[in-house]
Amino acid sequence: MSLLKSILSLPRVYKRIITVLVDTLFLISAFALALLMRLDNVSLVLNQNYWLVFVFALPFCIIAFIKLGLYRAVLRYVNMQAVWAIGGGSILSATFIIGVSFLLQISIPRTVPFIFLVLCLLFVGGSRVAIRAIVGHKLWHKKTAVLIFGAGSSGRQLTTALSQGAEYHAAAFVDDDTALQGHIIHGIQVYAPSQIERLVTQKRIKKILLAMPSTSRERRKEVLNKIESLGLQVLTIPGIADLVDGKAKLEEFKDVGVEDLLGRDPVAPRPELMNADIAGKVVMVTGAGGSIGSELCRQIIRLQPTKLVMFELSEFALYTIDKELNEYKTANQLNTEIIPLMGSVQRVNRIETAMKSFAVQTVYHAAAYKHVPLVEHNVVEGVRNNVFGTYYTARAAINAKVETFVLISTDKAVRPTNIMGTTKRMAELVLQALAKTQDNTRFSMVRFGNVLGSSGSVVPLFRKQIKSGGPVTLTHPDITRYFMTIPEASQLVIQAGAMGKGGDVFVLDMGDSVKIYDLAKKIIHLSGFSVKDAKNPSGDIEIKCTGLRPGEKLYEELLIGDNVEGTSHERIMTAHEVMLDWALLSSLLDKLDEACHNFNHELIRELLLHAPTGFNPSDGICDLVWKQNNLSRSKSADIINLKKAH
Repeated sequence: MSLLKSILSLPRVYKRIITVLVDTLFLISAFALALLMRLDNVSLVLNQNYWLVFVFALPFCIIAFIKLGLYRAVLRYVNMQAVWAIGGGSILSATFIIGVSFLLQISIPRTVPFIFLVLCLLFVGGSRVAIRAIVGHKLWHKKTAVLIFGAGSSGRQLTTALSQGAEYHAAAFVDDDTALQGHIIHGIQVYAPSQIERLVTQKRIKKILLAMPSTSRERRKEVLNKIESLGLQVLTIPGIADLVDGKAKLEEFKDVGVEDLLGRDPVAPRPELMNADIAGKVVMVTGAGGSIGSELCRQIIRLQPTKLVMFELSEFALYTIDKELNEYKTANQLNTEIIPLMGSVQRVNRIETAMKSFAVQTVYHAAAYKHVPLVEHNVVEGVRNNVFGTYYTARAAINAKVETFVLISTDKAVRPTNIMGTTKRMAELVLQALAKTQDNTRFSMVRFGNVLGSSGSVVPLFRKQIKSGGPVTLTHPDITRYFMTIPEASQLVIQAGAMGKGGDVFVLDMGDSVKIYDLAKKIIHLSGFSVKDAKNPSGDIEIKCTGLRPGEKLYEELLIGDNVEGTSHERIMTAHEVMLDWALLSSLLDKLDEACHNFNHELIRELLLHAPTGFNPSDGICDLVWKQNNLSRSKSADIINLKKAH
């Protein structure tokens, strides 16, 4: 074994020379044995005339193997090309012996070339199979045993990729297709899903690989529910689209996507709705560097507007999305002009000048402060950005004669218990009121829940915590949330905006709400760990509940009332919510503006409570500056009282 290891570690050129020499010995042995088997007499085997024929034929035999590419094949990875080379070379070798004997007029027993052909196949081919078996067996024991769920074309290709790697070996296939069960594919047996638990123990399976890239999410969810309890890490192969586009390789495994756990397939976007407000138009996205804003930009540029104006406060976020889209534009030879603008939506002159300068026709307003605890701690900035930023942007859109204006809203705007949700509901009220004052700009709002992979998403946090050994933290064991992927949400926003008539509040169908505690457990189990709790004190990862954060709700809603109607799109509904006339709302905004200017948090709270937002705060005023000032005043009062007492 050490000699074989030394040979395999030699440079390619030396290994080829050794292989040619060994094959020469095999050909000599095959010819000698063929003569012996045919003549059954050692003295006849040594006949010089027979060997003269072979000596002349031997160089042609070796050249035939070389030309057929036998020595370009790596010994430990013998494939069909090498098999054809061995077969073709052996046939040609036997033919050369017949031809040389005819030319030299030396009679060789007719069956000798055919016996030589069989022995040549056995020696040259068998030696390579033996080496592959020896090396493969040694490597096999060092590899991690995995189970492949899915014996289709992707699963079969995956086994080939794994056999050439040094990390995993496929111990078994599992597939729902009864026609495949019991069969052997690439030397691996296919079993029914009901046998997984037995296979894990019997074959010492360490991981499960899902080879189901084109299967629906609903089906993948069913599969994951079956194997979650096994406590094995589950990995998936990339989707078909990524494989076809060359963005990923079959053997590049990744963690199970949370979208697979939710199990809802996105509905294909409707081209007529996607193109209506974008194709051939000038489009602006505010907050273009954020989670939703950047995905909106990605979706929009594919629809080929004449110009895409990206308005963003963060320099780095704007640089990142600008670089990405310009690379995409170059790769796909698009003509869209990409315009990166830095600025704040709170600066009305800046945003209005930008809209007029580039003759913007469609605006997607995604700029907002959306992190609930941070807005609770920075109330004035939250109100300024979310309420007045939306108001200024909407006013600018009217003055710039923008055709369509779409606000990205949130489920937290429904019966809000926090400042963030309340400010977003106020932003909706602003657009509803402005929609009634003019006919130039068509305003609409799109309300939806959490998006997977956004800057505030719990899923990346859970994975990071699991990777570091835990604990996984969540605020409350009963907390629930709606989830949707960023691309799906962005596509639905674009389609809903195209359906708006003026002042519409659209609500996206988010499916069923998800219990975050159950989601955390699933992610832990599918990462190959067990949950550490009172029932299982020896588990791997603990789940800790830290308590609800300021302004946080146990569950979110998408509708304030029951007055909701379906639309022509199965995932988009329209809601009829309470609204204010512009005269009343304008007066409220003036008071709110003055309260923010004076940092009068008590008045801000009072105004928001009296507005028709349904604001029902779960905490007192949490603004950090206000609390610090109150603390300082309290300390000063205590000092004065102490001095008076003395």
